[in-house]
Amino acid sequence: MRTIVFTGGGTAGHATPNLALIARLRREGWNVAYIGSSSGIERRLAESLGVSYFSISTGKWRRYFDWNNAKDPFRVVKGVADAFAALRRLRPDLVFSKGGYVAVPVVWAAWLLGIPVVVHESDVTPGLANRLSAPFARFVCVTFPETAGRIGRKAVWTGLPVREELFAGKADVGRSLCGFPPDRPVVLVMGGSQGSKSINAAVRSRLDDWLRRFCVIHICGEGNVDPVLDRRDGYRQFAFAADELPHLLAAADIVVSRAGSTSIHEFLALRKPMLLVPLGKRASRGDQLLNADSFARRGFARVVLEEELDGGRLLAEAVRLYEQRDAFVARMAGSRPDGSERILELIRKIVESRRADAGR
Repeated sequence: MRTIVFTGGGTAGHATPNLALIARLRREGWNVAYIGSSSGIERRLAESLGVSYFSISTGKWRRYFDWNNAKDPFRVVKGVADAFAALRRLRPDLVFSKGGYVAVPVVWAAWLLGIPVVVHESDVTPGLANRLSAPFARFVCVTFPETAGRIGRKAVWTGLPVREELFAGKADVGRSLCGFPPDRPVVLVMGGSQGSKSINAAVRSRLDDWLRRFCVIHICGEGNVDPVLDRRDGYRQFAFAADELPHLLAAADIVVSRAGSTSIHEFLALRKPMLLVPLGKRASRGDQLLNADSFARRGFARVVLEEELDGGRLLAEAVRLYEQRDAFVARMAGSRPDGSERILELIRKIVESRRADAGR
C-alpha cells in the first residue's frame, strides 16, 4: 500500500488544502497520516477525517522582539527528532507539506531519511517556512503563476487544491439556513478563520444601508457575534461555518473577505465575485496585499485597502461589484482554480518512479 504523510498548520489556510488531497488519495487506497502541532487547527481537521495524527514540538520566528525567539530554535531541533521518529515508524513514500512553522521540522527529517518531499506555496511570495523547506524538496507547487519565477527550477504551477464538498453546496439550503427570501441578492462577509474586527465594524456601522440592498451572511469569528443584531431581518451571523459553508457560499452572489490565498481561490473555483480587504503590512508580512493585487489585475476582484476601510466605502464597492458581477464571473471562467488533480499527478509520478527504482 502506498503511504503519504501530510504536514502543515498554524492556520486553516495551511491545513484545509491538504484535506482536499487527503479525500481523493484515500479513495485511491492510499494510507494517509498527518504530522502537526499538538494543539493547532490542523489536528482538529485531520482527526475529523479519522486520519492518524502525530504531534511534534514546534517553534516559530516572530517578526518582533520576544524571548521565545531564543528558545524556539531548541523546540525546532526537538521537532526534527520527533518527526524523524514518526517518519521512521510510518515509512511513507512521500511527504507533502503545505507550509507553516510546524512543517519545517517534518521536511528536514524527511530529507535526512531520503523521503521525497513536495511543498505547496499558496501565496504570491513564499513564506519563511517554505523558504526554509524548498531546498529539501523535489518540487514546489505554486498557486499563483507569477510565483514560479521567484522559486526557480523546482516550481510547478498547479493552482490550489480545493475541497470537493464546497462544490456540493445548494443555494436554496443556504438561504433556508439564514431565513432569507429567494428573490433578494445575498452578500457573504467573512474575515478569515478568526474573523476581522475591522470588517465587522465597517459592515455593522452601515448595516441599515446594507440591508436595503442585500441580505447579509456574516461569518464574524469566535466571540464576535452580536446577539442584538440577530433580530434584524435579512442579517444572519455565524461565529464560524463548517458544514454550512458550502451552502452559504452557494447562496452568495458576491463575497466580502480578507485575501488569504486559500479562501480567495475557493471563491474563484466557485465563480464568486469578491471584494477583498487584505491585511496590511502592519499586521502581516504583506502577502495578502500581493494576493489581492494579483486577483484585481486579472479581473477577479475589487480591492479596498485596510487604511481606506470605512462603512460607506465598503458598501459602495460592494454595490459596484454586484452590478458588474456577470463580467467578473466571465473572467473567472478561464482561470485555473482547482489544482488537486495536477498535484495528485505529480505525487503519483514521484512515488511510482521511486518504487520502480527500488524494484530494480
